[in-house]
Amino acid sequence: MNDQIVEIVVGGPLDPELIAALDGFEIAPAADGCTSMVGAIPDQAKLLGLIEMLDERHVDVVSVNFLTDDAA
Repeated sequence: MNDQIVEIVVGGPLDPELIAALDGFEIAPAADGCTSMVGAIPDQAKLLGLIEMLDERHVDVVSVNFLTDDAA
């Protein structure tokens, strides 16, 4: 199975410790104050674990977007 490229947009900036935990993700701040995280997810369980980790750290998830290889 191929990894799926996903963009997770969260409200606000991420702290350096969380950015370090997101190894393999491209982190980019947006002009609206949100932060975009783009990376490969091998399966739904990994995605749900990532969202759970964000929730435990009280990071607001704004959207989860699946990208094509062209959009990534």
